[in-house]
Amino acid sequence: MQKALILLFSFLLFSISLKAQDSFDPDVLLVDARTLILDGKYAEGRKIAFRALSKYPEYADILILVGRSYAWEGKNDSASIYLERAIIASPAYEDGYVASLDNLSWAEQYDRADAVLAKARENLGTPLPNAIRYRESRLLYYREDYNAAYQIAEELFKKKYKNDNLLEYMQNLQRLRRNNAVGATYDYDSFEGELTPWNTFSFYARTRTKLTGTLIGRVTQSSRFDGNGTLFELDAYPSLGKKAYAYLNVGGSNASFFPDFRLGASVYFNLPKAWEVDGGFRYLQFAEPTYIYTASLGKYTGNWWFNLRANLIPGTGNSLGTSANLQARYYFKTGEDFFSLQLSSGVSPDEETRDPTQLLNSYRARAGYQQLLTDRFMVYAFTGYSRDELGPDRFRNNLNFSLGVEYRF
Repeated sequence: MQKALILLFSFLLFSISLKAQDSFDPDVLLVDARTLILDGKYAEGRKIAFRALSKYPEYADILILVGRSYAWEGKNDSASIYLERAIIASPAYEDGYVASLDNLSWAEQYDRADAVLAKARENLGTPLPNAIRYRESRLLYYREDYNAAYQIAEELFKKKYKNDNLLEYMQNLQRLRRNNAVGATYDYDSFEGELTPWNTFSFYARTRTKLTGTLIGRVTQSSRFDGNGTLFELDAYPSLGKKAYAYLNVGGSNASFFPDFRLGASVYFNLPKAWEVDGGFRYLQFAEPTYIYTASLGKYTGNWWFNLRANLIPGTGNSLGTSANLQARYYFKTGEDFFSLQLSSGVSPDEETRDPTQLLNSYRARAGYQQLLTDRFMVYAFTGYSRDELGPDRFRNNLNFSLGVEYRF
């Protein structure tokens, strides 16, 4: 009798256990599946998700999770099957459209992405949610319609759309937009002591070609040390794909305070999570040649951009000069309206008006503001102070003002 009761009790426990397993909670399974998939265990996570879908085949979040897991593995056709099911199951749920547009963009299936956008407008109305509008801008970017892509991105920026990559994306679009421009800048440098003020005017023209990317020609005229001199330069920013581009510079002058010849090159890489790095060199031929190796690390976050640049200047023997520049920008209504602050030690290799070999050390602070007044006119103003070490116990204090205007056509 006792043995029979034990068997009956065990049977009841086993039945209760089976029933508990059979009546699972799909929300719990979704969390378990997401944890595994985000950890890169796609097959294991999908196994749990499929179990939930066997009883809840129209659970949109699980369908989206499965679709994204396939997309992250590069299995875009499999991803499309589940993401289309998610849109059918919940046509008013924006996450399904967002995931589908991501997948089709990565697969370069732009016509199918257009159909998803049309379906989103039909089911969600206009204006579309910000996350979908951002994907619409990216589609235009992939098709190289940079002006239309920028217009949408700028609208989202004004709406304060929360996306850490948005500002970086807008800066990249600005570089790629096919706009022509001419501009002029004026720099005034005053010094304590015997030096008379320096006056520097610069005129430039900018265009864009498929080979060179943005192409800038610049002529700089300066009066200093009771003399005048002119520097001629050409800059190019050729594209190296969607995530990289180069900077090339060549120039020269017959003035003693400008380099006889200058050459520069850098390569920029856009990294995940709105990081950017670059590395390159500069060659400046003054009385003696100067070689400078430069690298920087930048980060976009919210309305801010931060950049830290370091420069190495090999000298004679084992000597090694260094300089550094920390820059921060806060962007306002557009990707071209910003306040800027710079703190520097040493001389930047891209300051064509100063010879780094003539200074033992230098410390600078500089602040300014740039404003796009209309679609065609941009203005900016900067001011800065530097303390330059010319020799033992010899210092030079410099106050600088810069003004600039640009006209686009």
